[in-house]
Amino acid sequence: MNEPGTTRARHAALSFSAVVLAAGMSTRMPGKHKLLLPIDGQPAVRRTVSALIAAGPEEIVIVTGFNAHAIVDALNDLPVRFQFNPHYEEGQVTSVAAGVAALNAPCSVVLVCLADQVLLCPDDYRELIDAYGAMPRGSILVPTCNGQRGNPVAFSASYATEVISGHVNPGCKKLIAEHPDEVFVHEALHDRFALDMDTPEDYARVLTRLGLGGVTIAVEPRATT
Repeated sequence: MNEPGTTRARHAALSFSAVVLAAGMSTRMPGKHKLLLPIDGQPAVRRTVSALIAAGPEEIVIVTGFNAHAIVDALNDLPVRFQFNPHYEEGQVTSVAAGVAALNAPCSVVLVCLADQVLLCPDDYRELIDAYGAMPRGSILVPTCNGQRGNPVAFSASYATEVISGHVNPGCKKLIAEHPDEVFVHEALHDRFALDMDTPEDYARVLTRLGLGGVTIAVEPRATT
């Protein structure tokens, strides 16, 4: 049993770093790459990363792949580092491994974040770190809302070697079932952790949630690097 103050001390000592997955091919969004779609005057990926920066991580690694140059251009004046994943077409697990391997700063917790979760605010990221610090067991935290699994996933930095090797995949939908002793489920009081932006319908819902007018998605040639 923890002595009084032990949980508070653990929480106070927590530091976190973040890996942002921005390598995907955006195949379900016709036309412009979904991470470059405008959200209140800025590319979607920039909105996501700006909110994460404001949450105070030790460092942020952006994993790029498809359309990498455009992603870098959208973020190049922000305090982040970039890691290109040459195997991005092989799936998300390769991007998670590449991003975690690129982390340099010492930290207690790693957040694996999706670049298209534009509704998340700084307090949402802090909520996960606070929940991680207070959880009674486990080394991996997965947010949920009404039974729907969400992101980001937080895990102990001590798992880094296993994540890099592919033995633990924080993005796997079967994570909770496969690691019941290590995974703690954080039941959120809102649905923002469960919302991303894969399709034109998702994009329209995001704009509506933010009180913004509709934007037409222009069909443009797609870059491959």
